[in-house]
Amino acid sequence: MNIAIIGSGNIGGNLGIHLAKAGHQVLFTSRHPDELSGLLEKAGKNTRSGTVADAADASELFLIAVPFKMVPQVAHELGHTVHGRVVIDASNPYPERDGQMARDVRQSNVPASGYTAKWFQGAEVVKAFNTIHWQTLRDRAFPAEGTKPLAIPYAADTQAARETIEELLKDIGFAPFYAGTLADSEEMDVDQSLYGMEGSVEDFEAKLA
Repeated sequence: MNIAIIGSGNIGGNLGIHLAKAGHQVLFTSRHPDELSGLLEKAGKNTRSGTVADAADASELFLIAVPFKMVPQVAHELGHTVHGRVVIDASNPYPERDGQMARDVRQSNVPASGYTAKWFQGAEVVKAFNTIHWQTLRDRAFPAEGTKPLAIPYAADTQAARETIEELLKDIGFAPFYAGTLADSEEMDVDQSLYGMEGSVEDFEAKLA
């Protein structure tokens, strides 16, 4: 699959490395693609760098791992090219970084994923990778044989989106845990029960029971 990483920091960078190792074609994006040479060297084959415009033209799936305040801008840059495609939202609203927009979302009755989905209308939006610490993401992919995989929760509205994210999670050695629809994904938000949690699928099931 051709995957664009929008935001090549700790979450996006490590995810891109894992996905490339699993055999996917990964495009790391930046406003300054030439500054990603170190990441490309680390990620190895199946990777390249480019801009968000390059991602819009050539990608089947988009991973959004930018600061929350940049979500509207990214949505504007990608435009209609996301229609019918999967957009994975790994962002979180942190008021100390993202300002009033994040405060408004945190104080509303709508999960953060619902806000993101409004900007990417026409896409198959999935909430995932926002609850896991980047170092855990980096270190717990591709577990040794016989080791129980770490679960990663996700939220999605359609069967097609669920199948796509579950395949990707399994490709890199994690166990998918369905946390519900986007409208019901509040437990994945910052400071909620699934945020920062580590465990097996059974652990996550028990947490939400």
